[in-house]
Amino acid sequence: MLFRPQLPSAPTPSAQIAGSSLAIHAPSPVCSCHHAAGPARAPRRPLPSVGAGAVAIVLVGGVILTVLLTAVAVSGVSVAVAAVVLRSLLNSQRHH
Repeated sequence: MLFRPQLPSAPTPSAQIAGSSLAIHAPSPVCSCHHAAGPARAPRRPLPSVGAGAVAIVLVGGVILTVLLTAVAVSGVSVAVAAVVLRSLLNSQRHH
C-alpha cells in the first residue's frame, strides 16, 4: 500500500486521423462476412486396451527398481561412513 500506481489517462480518439481522410468507426456488433468452415477433423481412433496384468507387471517392476536404487544409495552411504571411521582410526594411531 506504499505505492499506488496511477495509470495515465488515455487520449480520446478523434474522428479523423491527421493527414488522412479515414474516419474511425465503431465496430459492428454482428459480423456480416461469411467465414468458411475449418477442415473436418479425422475421427478418433480407440485407444489400445491394456490388460490389468500388464499394469501390475509395470507397477511391480517400478517398485523393484525403486527398492534396488534405494539399496544402492544406502550401501554407498554406509561405505562412506565406514571409510571416514577407518580414516579417523588410522590417523589417531599415527599420532600416538
